[in-house]
Parts: sequence; structure tokens; C-alpha cells
Amino acid sequence: MILEGPNGVIDRPDAPYNLTDAEADEWRAIVASMPAGHFARTQYPMLVQLCRHKVAADRVAQLIEAVCRKKKFNSSELLALQAAQSAESSAIMRLSRSMRLTQQSVYRANATGRLSPTTTIEAPWARSRQNENDED
Repeated sequence: MILEGPNGVIDRPDAPYNLTDAEADEWRAIVASMPAGHFARTQYPMLVQLCRHKVAADRVAQLIEAVCRKKKFNSSELLALQAAQSAESSAIMRLSRSMRLTQQSVYRANATGRLSPTTTIEAPWARSRQNENDED
């Protein structure tokens, strides 16, 4: 939830209590990386899942490392873990894109020259009217 704190400052949403410590750490890192107020309440379920997938991906990576360190290499176990890693990566990518958290999303938003809410622009028809008045 976006809460307005003292002095009108927008607080960042804290991690839900149903996340593990590692998942809550991911939540806080992601929320801190974006501007205050970036996440709407409707995005929280996706953000929760993103945190869960990130932690699961880290665990799978640790398991892959453990398999690779074994003296007796089990290629079928490694392939299964790599498939799990690929699935986690895909889920992370989809969720990140849907919440516009990827570098490409941030870059495109800046490149389009989005206007801030306080920016005013002159309407094109006002300019043509001004030119008509100047000609008279």
C-alpha cells in the first residue's frame, strides 16, 4: 500500500508478512530501486510472485553448482535443474516486463520524453491562431 507519511512524503510499501525473509529482502530491493509510488496496490500479487521466483532461481542456481562440484557427474540431474532454471528465468522476465521493471521499459519511458504532471505544453491550434493574429 502506498502510504503518505509525515510531511507528505510517500512511503514505499513494506513486504507482506507471508513472504520468507529472503523473499522480503527481494521485495525491499525491488521497491527501493523504483521511484516512490511506482507500485500500485494491484501490482502487489505480481511483485510477490516475482520475489518468490527470484529466490527460487537462486536456489536452483545453488543446486546446479552443487551438481557440478560432485565427483560423479549426473547429467540428467543437471538437465532437470537447468530446465527449472530456465522456467524461473522466464517467469522473472514475464513478471518484470508486465510491471515495467526491465531496463528496456525504463529506457523507453525516458526516451519517449514523457511529460511530468506539472509540465504544460501549448496546443498546436493555439500556435496557428497566434500566427494568424501576427499576420493581421
